[in-house]
Amino acid sequence: MPLPDAPTRRPNNPGNRLANSRANNDLLIKGILCAFIGLGVLLAPYYITSPGMQGIVAKSSLVGWFALVLGCAFIGVHVWRRVAAQAKP
Repeated sequence: MPLPDAPTRRPNNPGNRLANSRANNDLLIKGILCAFIGLGVLLAPYYITSPGMQGIVAKSSLVGWFALVLGCAFIGVHVWRRVAAQAKP
């Protein structure tokens, strides 16, 4: 069985990183949603009245921090790609 041909263009060329591409917009939406989920998990124990449920949610603060950091990273990558696309004509 022969090997496939080598790729003719690089996958990370500036043409694939347009500022208004759908992948970048999806990345922004994912980042915002992850950040909101992280904030919700971190702030929920202060607003829940049931002590049992408050303890359960408070124990999952690591998940909240992870979601918040992941969301901020997604938003940062979106901004980075957008700036890079504007810098290159």
